[in-house]
Formats: sequence, structure tokens, C-alpha cells
Amino acid sequence: MQERVIFKSRSLPYLLVAPQIIITLIFFLWPAAQALYQSFLIEDAFGFSSEFVWFENYQMLFEDPYYIDAFLRTGLFSLAVAGLSMSFALVLAGFADRVIKGALIYRTFLIWPYAVAPALAGALWVFMFDPTLGIWTYFLKFVGVDLNYKLNGNHAMTLVILAAAWKQIAYNFLFFLAGMQAVPRSLIEAAAIDGASPMRRFWTIIFPLLSPTTFFLLVINTVYAFFDTFGIVHSLTSGGPAKSTEILVYKVFNDGFIGLDLGGSAAQSVILMAIVISLTIFQFRYVERRVQY
Repeated sequence: MQERVIFKSRSLPYLLVAPQIIITLIFFLWPAAQALYQSFLIEDAFGFSSEFVWFENYQMLFEDPYYIDAFLRTGLFSLAVAGLSMSFALVLAGFADRVIKGALIYRTFLIWPYAVAPALAGALWVFMFDPTLGIWTYFLKFVGVDLNYKLNGNHAMTLVILAAAWKQIAYNFLFFLAGMQAVPRSLIEAAAIDGASPMRRFWTIIFPLLSPTTFFLLVINTVYAFFDTFGIVHSLTSGGPAKSTEILVYKVFNDGFIGLDLGGSAAQSVILMAIVISLTIFQFRYVERRVQY
């Protein structure tokens, strides 16, 4: 039984958590409150004058067909990124869990992409798939595939999804591998003695026991696809061609910093924040019921 920690000073626990509370207030709650307030304003491009317009910015957004398109595009993008990154990470973790010789080198190579910044990850994919200089574009032409993400919107979206999923695979791999190594070996050995194949052992024993890890990664990957993919989109396609890769987080930047629509951009950020919070609550409320702890 664990003993309860008792502090001699009643103020010490509050002092210990004070730095994290201050950081949360300054860098999260304060900007969120500012964005919420600014979403009710119409300001000029220089910020010299503003007018309180209540929900007019939100009304204009939902009447804008480009915003609706970006909304639907972001949903497709997030599902594809989360599905691809978690699926490939699960497969790689399964192979890594079975490796005996050279396991450390194998796992190190798989973890490396996690250390790459999103903007740099996008730049790497630009070098590989540039229509004129990309090495993979050069090889694809030999098999009759004319890849040009600068002109073809479907090519651009596919490339952004692959780049974003590749960036997140290493993170998912770490958690899946840790979860697999926590599975009692006695259960797997008993199933093997009973004649269960490796695939059957995985789906009937290992994967159900990974449900807490899978649920956690589902939440993390959803937030990642909505927010942390900005750098990849910006460096790879800048939302183009013809807004075909302009997801919600990039539209906030494009309308606010490029179009100087500060009130509309703030309204978009509030809606984006509400979407992510709602998805997280839904996942914890309904998806967690299927999780086996």
C-alpha cells in the first residue's frame, strides 16, 4: 500500500504547482480568452478601430462556401492522418517487438522522424516530390505516374496526408511498442502452446490489451491533425493549389495574417478549439467505454 504524501507546510503543494498554473494561464487561457473576445469584433487592418458586432463574424463564416469546404477537408484530413499513422505504427511496433538482434538500432531509426520539426518535415517532402527536382518524382515518371502537387489538388492533399502521417508514426510507435512490451509473456506463450498463430495471438491477446494505448493515441492524433500540421502544410503547399490543402488551422493563419481579417480569424480559431474539445469529450465519453483496462 502506498503511503499518502503529507507536506509539513500547507503552502508547499500550491507553490509546487504554481509554475504550471502560471504557464497555463499565460500561454493557454489568456490567449484563448483574447481570441474569444476578438471574435465578436470587426477591426481594421491596423487595429486602430474596432466595432462590437456580436455573432456576425460566426454568421459570415458559415455562409462562406470556402470555410465549409475547409471544414469538410479538415475532417477528411484528420481521419486519414490518424488512421495511417496509427496503423503503420502498430505494424512497425509489432515487428520491433519480435526483433532480437539489432533491436536498439532498429528502434532508433524508427524514432528519428519524431525529432524532425513539422516545417522541416514538409521541406523534406518538397525535396523528394518536387515536380522538377524531386528524386521520387523522377522515379515515378518511369512507371507512368506524373506527380505534380503544385498543379493537382488531389496530388497535393495526398502528399500532405502522407507527410503528416509520416511525422506522427514515430510518436505512435513509441507508445505501441511500450504497450506491447507490457503484455505478460506468459499469456502469449500459453496461446502459442495451444497452437494459436502469431496473427491470432496478436488480434485476440495483444491488441485488446493495447486498447488504453490506442484510445490515448486516438485523442493525441486527432489534436495533432487539427493543430500541429500547420508547419507541414505551410512549407509543403501553402494551402494550394487553389486552396485544395487549406485545412482549418491554415485558414486561420491565411485569413488573419495574410487577409488581415482579425475578427473572422479569431472566430475561426474559437470554432476550431470548440471542435477539438468536443471531439475529445466524445472520445472520452463514448469511445472509452470499449477500452479494456
